[in-house]
Amino acid sequence: MAHADHTPLRTALADVVAIPVTPFGADGGPDLAAHRTLLRRLLDAGVHTLTPNGNTGEFYALTPEERRTVTEVTVEETGDRGTVLVGVGHDVPTAVAAAVHAREAGAHMVMVHQPVHPYVSRDGWIGYHRAVAEAVPELGVVPYVRNPHLDGEALAELGAACPNVIGVKYAVPDAAHFAAFARDAGLDRFVWVAGLAELYAPSYWAGGATGFTSGLVNVAPALSLAMLDALRSGDLPAAMKVWERIRPFEELRTDRQSADNVSVIKEALAVLGLCRRDVRPPSHAITPERRAAVAGLVEGWEI
Repeated sequence: MAHADHTPLRTALADVVAIPVTPFGADGGPDLAAHRTLLRRLLDAGVHTLTPNGNTGEFYALTPEERRTVTEVTVEETGDRGTVLVGVGHDVPTAVAAAVHAREAGAHMVMVHQPVHPYVSRDGWIGYHRAVAEAVPELGVVPYVRNPHLDGEALAELGAACPNVIGVKYAVPDAAHFAAFARDAGLDRFVWVAGLAELYAPSYWAGGATGFTSGLVNVAPALSLAMLDALRSGDLPAAMKVWERIRPFEELRTDRQSADNVSVIKEALAVLGLCRRDVRPPSHAITPERRAAVAGLVEGWEI
């Protein structure tokens, strides 16, 4: 019964799950006009699931008030055109408060960021997510798993206690580990979202993923949607053709432990005239050489 109640949300996760950037203005604050334009661009392109306050949205660099504003703007712009999955995290009270705010703002789900703490125990991980899930039983809850030491049985235990935990954004860069984890947790119990975007989507799809997150989609929605269509139809060669096109761009983002992850996306958007290239510390603008490389790639995509 719990699964039936969450069918529309599960469907929304089995898709391209966009992680929009948070544009900044000349004053250093969020540029809400540019943000709305970028959100509408995604929706107009056929992207239906948006994640405000994700890592590509610079979640950890935003103030609590800014995160609330980003949530509200995303819900307003999305309306009935899509599903909003709000990123929440930090300490338990902050994560719970953000989840409650997401519910009050009209969001449909929350994505719980991997806890940032030097000492994360298995049972503590369950308790952290359970606190969030139980605070918003009306919302779907999606843990963001980046910890390779977490076992699938821990997620199964969380899911048994909290029926509204319906999906997982899995971002451990190991396709075999993912396939085992998903089966240990319950392959059909959760919607599995490849949390390392398009480069990992084909291999994770083979292991049971039915959706993938994307920062690239901010720049080139058609490419992300083309990969989704190919994977859904079982056309691996077509999916890998998209993979080959985007590989240089995505490798710029993942280089040096993803130091330029957001900077490369914003540089591409600046090339397209859609927002400023500004990012906040500890991110930093990319070098002139990388700026030229990004411009060349974006021009080659004929966006």
